[in-house]
Amino acid sequence: MTVQFDALEIDWLGYATLRLEGQTGAVVYMDPGRYGVLEGYNAQDGDLMLVTHDDHYDPEGIRRVAHEDALVVVHEAIDADEIDRVDEQPEELPYEVERVRADETFVLGPLDLFTLPAYNEPDGPYTRDDGTPYHPAGTGCGFGVTIDGTTVFWPGDSDVLADHEHLDVDVLVPPIGGSFTMDRHDVADWAETIRPDLVLPIHYNTFEALETDEEAFVLDVARRSVPVVLDE
Repeated sequence: MTVQFDALEIDWLGYATLRLEGQTGAVVYMDPGRYGVLEGYNAQDGDLMLVTHDDHYDPEGIRRVAHEDALVVVHEAIDADEIDRVDEQPEELPYEVERVRADETFVLGPLDLFTLPAYNEPDGPYTRDDGTPYHPAGTGCGFGVTIDGTTVFWPGDSDVLADHEHLDVDVLVPPIGGSFTMDRHDVADWAETIRPDLVLPIHYNTFEALETDEEAFVLDVARRSVPVVLDE
């Protein structure tokens, strides 16, 4: 299923993988790969790959979606030496690679991008039994990208943070699975606060810890007079 919003086509391919295509032809992938979501998918049509943090860094997934002249933009903290399942640093990929902080604004050709911090609060609900956040501050970011005048924001694996409370975006693409990130209740409250033109939830029902009631989420957001859609 493809969600059409103005001139933008949006596809959730599973887990945290999102494909965006503008009317002018620019193709962006956010967090491509992991958990087999790209098995059998070899489009290799992506101009820009955006990777938020270690958990979503998948060299094989990037290869499945990136064309030979693609740009791969990754958070500065991503380190293959700290990831058991991969042994290839981003700079070893056969593409141009740029690292970014979690507080940048930049232009890539026709695309405007920005990053914001993504993490779990130490005293929040998404921590291990010893209180350690699953995603500590400084280890990842969320990405906003404007394509053909439409701004899409994917917050990455994060709580709803103070940096998120004054966003002005057209399409909000949040995780709603809970356990390691904001859950559907957090996101419904957030959507009511910032009132995007569309909410498209992702990063849920991939495995048991991310199971949620997406239909209840849709009703919750819709009751707040915020447009919401499922890409399933």
